[in-house]
Amino acid sequence: MTKETKKEPENLTCGLIMPISAIDGLGADHWLEVKSIIQDAVTSIIEPKFSVKLVSDADDVGVIHKRIVHGVYSSDIVVCDVSARNANVMFELGMRLAFDKPTIIIKDDKTDYAFDTSVIEHLAYPRDLRFSKITAFKKLLADKVAATYHAAKGPGHSTFLKNFGTFKIAEIDQKTGTSDQLVIEALQDLQQEVSRLRYSSQEAANSLKRRASSKSFTEQPELNAVIIAVNNLLNEHPNLDVRNIDAIRDILVKDESIASKFKTYSEFSEAVRDACVYIKKIAGIIVT
Repeated sequence: MTKETKKEPENLTCGLIMPISAIDGLGADHWLEVKSIIQDAVTSIIEPKFSVKLVSDADDVGVIHKRIVHGVYSSDIVVCDVSARNANVMFELGMRLAFDKPTIIIKDDKTDYAFDTSVIEHLAYPRDLRFSKITAFKKLLADKVAATYHAAKGPGHSTFLKNFGTFKIAEIDQKTGTSDQLVIEALQDLQQEVSRLRYSSQEAANSLKRRASSKSFTEQPELNAVIIAVNNLLNEHPNLDVRNIDAIRDILVKDESIASKFKTYSEFSEAVRDACVYIKKIAGIIVT
């Protein structure tokens, strides 16, 4: 008889701790690109499979600060980007390290090491998101996530605390609240989410207006190539919505004849967005 191989759980989670708003001269768009790079890398892992989301995200409704703590604690593995030394990121990283659960730290090549966490290996990526180097970084990150997850299942594994002695690992005592408490917390969180979505929507609209007014949609050969590629992709896949820019970009990024025309991942992503906007305009789907 052959020995039965134990299957990995199908709902493994990779939590992301990273900046999401402007800091150190880097706008929110930059961090969206970094988030997409991390997600592409982790979801490319064949075995085990991870779902990837910010530790602040959750399927249910709850107070955002509690969601963050729960995400930091419960994620099977965490990727933390300490680029630009964001205070919230460093605080959430500190919590994760106190739980002593598998954690991978990454940073851009312009950010110095923090003294307290310098004993942990950091994976570096180029701040300018240069395409060729990002491709290598994604492969390195995927390998590191898979290896770290498997190593963490062994006895005595420790991401951080082992460097300083023997400690009692922090744990969260999860309690069930009353129905009134849950309703109040849900209302508070919904109010925060509505405010956040309003701000994000306005920022996205302003960003699109700036890009549309600063350059012609068809004056760049590279952009023309992306427009043609997007149009062909939509023709080949009738169910693909031109408004689903992330899905279109994720498909096109695999086409090196298109993606390699751009120096950075950010430039490529912006070109895909602009191409989709252009196609939507000529198709009359939106009016700007």
